[in-house]
Amino acid sequence: MTAARDRNEAYAHGLLEVARGEGNLADIEDDLFRFARALDGSDELRMALTDLALPVGRRLAVVEQLLGVGALAASTGLISLIVAAGHAGDLPAIVERFVELAAAERQRDFAEVRSAIPLDDAQTERLAEALGRATGKIVEVKVVVDPSVLGGIIARVGDTVIDGTVRHRLEQLKEQV
Repeated sequence: MTAARDRNEAYAHGLLEVARGEGNLADIEDDLFRFARALDGSDELRMALTDLALPVGRRLAVVEQLLGVGALAASTGLISLIVAAGHAGDLPAIVERFVELAAAERQRDFAEVRSAIPLDDAQTERLAEALGRATGKIVEVKVVVDPSVLGGIIARVGDTVIDGTVRHRLEQLKEQV
């Protein structure tokens, strides 16, 4: 393992311990997951939080402004800790590992599902069951709304990727023709 991967692993375990200690593991997990996906999806946000030339207070103000009142104070504090330490660029990898650890603690696998539109609870539950049947595992689904997915979904469970998008189906049809 590289030093960065070791550090990310240590941060992920630390996040898990704090979230467990707060007694709010699921809510903190959701807050951190949403923030990491927002960071992944915004070059402007990523640049602002990873620019070490910006004072730490300014970067932390961006975190607090973005999370606002919708996130738990513990979630804001954990993200701020990583940003203040200068590791905002690693935040998506840290959070992904944290989510995997949290899912494993619940004896489940983690599935990231990308969809063009938000899925309701019933759809998410049906999707988790279908992915569970397809992979032979108990699956916990986290949905990322991704407008680049024109229709359908893309699901990733560990190293397995299931592409059920309209674009993928059209490509398959084009190959058959």
